[in-house]
Amino acid sequence: QVVLVESGGGLMQAGGSLRLSCAAAGGSFSRYSMGWFHQAPGTERSFVAAINSLTYTYYDDSVKGRFTISRDNAKNTLYLQMTSLKPEDTAVYYCAAKNSILSSDTRVGTYDYWGQGTQVTVSS
Repeated sequence: QVVLVESGGGLMQAGGSLRLSCAAAGGSFSRYSMGWFHQAPGTERSFVAAINSLTYTYYDDSVKGRFTISRDNAKNTLYLQMTSLKPEDTAVYYCAAKNSILSSDTRVGTYDYWGQGTQVTVSS
């Protein structure tokens, strides 16, 4: 069992930056592939960014060049550095983990553990 807790969300003006954190407890964090997903009201949860155990990274086209996913295995923590924020980034952001160490599959259904989410709101 893995418990994930997101933090760092909030209200930001367009063009600003936020850093989201995901603290993980349980299991072996360094061997998990990790991901960030978001969900806006009335929409399905969708992929934002992922990082595997070798720190290979994957991004949705909508955030490529603006967001950076990283991990600190010593702290069992996943990060999402969000820059150049846009109003369309507004959503609840979720941290997720899967047991696969080298996964490049970013589909929601492939992840085993999820956090409760943190709200990000970007104003014009």
